[in-house]
Amino acid sequence: MPSQRTRPWILGLTSTLIAGCATKQPEQSATSPAATSPAAASPATPSTPAAPAGPAYPMRPLFGDTHLHTALSLDAGAAGTKILPAEAYRFAKGQEVTSATGQKAKLSRALDFLVVADHSDQMGLITDLIAGKPELLANPMGKQWYDLIQAGKKGQAAMSIITTFAQGKFPKEMMYNPGTPGYTATWHGIIQAAEEANQPGTFTAFIGYEWTSLVNGANMHRNILFRDNGDKATQVEPFTNYPPGSSDPRDLWKWMTAYEQKTGGQVLAIAHNGNLSNGIMFPLIESFNGKPVDREYAETRAKRERLYEVTQMKGDGETHPYLSPNDEFADFERWDKGNLDLTEKKKPAMLEFEYARSALKNGLALESKLGTNPYKFGLIGSTDSHTGLTTPDDNNFWGKLPTSEPSPERTKHPFMKAPQGTIMGWEETASGYAAVWAKENTRESLFDAMQRKEVYATTGPRITVRFFGGWDFAATDAKGDVAAVGYGKGVPMGGDLKHAPAGKSPTFLLAAMKDPEGGNLDRIQVIKGWLDAKGAVQERVIDVVWSGDRTPDAKGKLPPVGNTVDLATATWKDTIGAPQLVQTWTDPEFDPAQRAFYYARVLEIPTPRWTAYDAKNYQLKLPKEVPMTTQERAYTSPIWYTPAG
Repeated sequence: MPSQRTRPWILGLTSTLIAGCATKQPEQSATSPAATSPAAASPATPSTPAAPAGPAYPMRPLFGDTHLHTALSLDAGAAGTKILPAEAYRFAKGQEVTSATGQKAKLSRALDFLVVADHSDQMGLITDLIAGKPELLANPMGKQWYDLIQAGKKGQAAMSIITTFAQGKFPKEMMYNPGTPGYTATWHGIIQAAEEANQPGTFTAFIGYEWTSLVNGANMHRNILFRDNGDKATQVEPFTNYPPGSSDPRDLWKWMTAYEQKTGGQVLAIAHNGNLSNGIMFPLIESFNGKPVDREYAETRAKRERLYEVTQMKGDGETHPYLSPNDEFADFERWDKGNLDLTEKKKPAMLEFEYARSALKNGLALESKLGTNPYKFGLIGSTDSHTGLTTPDDNNFWGKLPTSEPSPERTKHPFMKAPQGTIMGWEETASGYAAVWAKENTRESLFDAMQRKEVYATTGPRITVRFFGGWDFAATDAKGDVAAVGYGKGVPMGGDLKHAPAGKSPTFLLAAMKDPEGGNLDRIQVIKGWLDAKGAVQERVIDVVWSGDRTPDAKGKLPPVGNTVDLATATWKDTIGAPQLVQTWTDPEFDPAQRAFYYARVLEIPTPRWTAYDAKNYQLKLPKEVPMTTQERAYTSPIWYTPAG
């Protein structure tokens, strides 16, 4: 995982460019004529600015992962993961560790925060099974799994365990439920590891877990994140999918309420992988009772699930070509073959209820009927890595499981043989990060920023993105102190615009800066969704600012940015694109009577996908269907407009 530049330089650049200081930047040819601010110079010899005086707003995004599994998770441990929570935190801080396959691993850039989110069901069972605990080996299925693991058939063991769990056939004699000694000890150990790793102001280690709801194998998972310290978290034990828990999210929300009432603490739930839910993640009709979503559901979900994990290793969940046929970038890292569902094959009609953009649109329609929008969520990314290693970049991709850690074979073998389709190893996605605009690197400040949805997702690069909405942004605002103007005249990503002033349309201030270790930027787009006068949901993708001298054609389509990737060497050149894009935009089709949302999507120029790095490193010739390049991206949380009344 080689470092191209050092971490202190990255912090300094981020603070200078978009956080506040309005400095004149040299002109660059790689800037579109639509931009109102010149692009930043290629940062070869950066200087660290003086420390800011302490503005009231966040000065830089903090990058982290809210979804990492260690050897304590049933599936990860069965697959051979050896890293435990304490070591996972050390790795996230930039320290070297040894992976399950014996390879040394170290990040070139540390994370700012991490949530170890091991599965709540059977928490700690797998480590006891591997250790040969007699009461577990007494069960025939337990003995079978143990023998497979001891024989080195860890992938087979993991798949058998996952499928048995998904089918609801896990042996009762082997259950590690909340309240049992092994379960309680494991939970308290997870809390202790987070407490010991937490360094307020430097690195935040959150207490958390994953609630792994499976409905006939369909994914309804949520990660649970605590704002609190161990003194509160130890007063409860995680909610599970198996009894005494439930697979119904309404019951999870009740557990969250009970925790807060008991301890005075705070928790939030982050759903993920709706693309594997077979149409039940974002319902209009609840799958658990067959009734239309009601006001209680809408209000509770809006309160409890303020974020959605839109991109991770099991595919990207922004949108789908079937749902967004006019979006040329909709076909990105798709996993749409179903999950472990044994009863129903994936159908196109399911897709509407699986992807974030369609959920955001349907949320507008539900709000018009119920008075509350259940799908008014911010967007983040995370990894869902089951290796204990947070590695979402294509040039450091460590795989989802030990069976897909770096090796010449990992692209060639099936990652998962599910009843509804096989997913090949090369289909794993190197993604993603949660970027949070928090004032301080503490549990409290990060959690509060997540609650107000001032967050965004990236697919791996540490792109810096600002997105503000208001009524009075002018073109000149893109040339000054973007953050000061944005907070002073509008609301940041995750915010609300209400009651349009007479004769005015919403205006937006957008700014993005490349990751110093990533590719230049292609463009910034605004995605608008709205509820029209007939009650139908609509969407539109607008190119707002772009690099180079490109001009949209007669239909408004912008030509591609180009491609400088050299597959033989797995490299690219930043001779196209721009290191920085800044622009204001006003909605020319705004109707003050119609509900709407807006979010920004930032695209990089094409760069090598992780498969290209593998092909180069291991001298592989991969099949034609394997994608070798990618256009990394960032998605901001939306800004919503609500009409008066």
